[in-house]
Amino acid sequence: MSRVLITGATGFAGSHLIDLLLQEKGIEVFGARRHRSDLDNVEHVFDKVRWVIMEITEQESVSEVVKEVSPDVIFHLAAKSYVPDSWTCKETVLSVNLGGTVNLLEAVRQHVPKCRVHIACSSEQYGLVFPSECPIDESNPFRPRSIYAVSKIGAEAAGLHYFYSYGINVLITRAFNHTGPRRHELFVCSTFAHQVARVKLGLQKKIKVGNLEAYRDFTDVRDMVRAYYLCVMRGNAGTPYVVASGKTVQVREILDLLVDIAGIKVDDIEEDPKRMRPSDVPLLHGDASKFRRDTGWNPRFDLQQTLIDLYNWALQRVRKEAAR
Repeated sequence: MSRVLITGATGFAGSHLIDLLLQEKGIEVFGARRHRSDLDNVEHVFDKVRWVIMEITEQESVSEVVKEVSPDVIFHLAAKSYVPDSWTCKETVLSVNLGGTVNLLEAVRQHVPKCRVHIACSSEQYGLVFPSECPIDESNPFRPRSIYAVSKIGAEAAGLHYFYSYGINVLITRAFNHTGPRRHELFVCSTFAHQVARVKLGLQKKIKVGNLEAYRDFTDVRDMVRAYYLCVMRGNAGTPYVVASGKTVQVREILDLLVDIAGIKVDDIEEDPKRMRPSDVPLLHGDASKFRRDTGWNPRFDLQQTLIDLYNWALQRVRKEAAR
């Protein structure tokens, strides 16, 4: 691995992956971004990355970048990843997540067929899971409950098609929920952290929530991007891997933990209809034993530390916002 291209490089996971790769010797990191990409997540490493402009939904743009960079490895993280968007922006979600993946794989086939391509897929693909099926491994059936899930199933299927039909070295991870510093406020742990920080600073009184009853399997983003790296280095092409902590927590407990970390009391919690999904996934609990066997990966961060780091990052952001 000497020339690495990251799509979605300015995003949550992308920025942490850059941090990880820059610690390795002999790796030249190319970050693909849009003209309008928010650069806050990568401000601290901006000068250490070779940036290229790419529109993942435009085949010509993707092809030009892949040809120009000629990477040994591609980490494909570019996606519309906020699940509720898939009820209001179905076409965009499919275009970016499925169409963009096909555009990338076709560019690889044409220009760098020996490149190893990691496709970041999702536990949302499983959708409706029965308690008797948990923990979820690679053999579990897909029962998607959102267009986002459908788009990720399609992206995985496209990757397997290019692996079997053209011999492209496609590596697939089905990542379960991951969180940590730099997570957009739209996502559950981060929205709780930001709201708790505002309560701490006296900027709001009530906390708005969505479904607090769901159970999720959370991994620290820093552990997740290390999993992506190990997948490319040690994983088997054409083999989807579950990546998860193997521990579940109810969403309500996440809020309680963040309130405890902040050292505050919250008496007013309001259910916000806008934060509820038309069709939610009640339980996600992953079994990453296959991935651990093949790559040696193990999480290093526990949930408490992840939430402490997330809260402290959110508190800094809220303070900056309040000072403007």
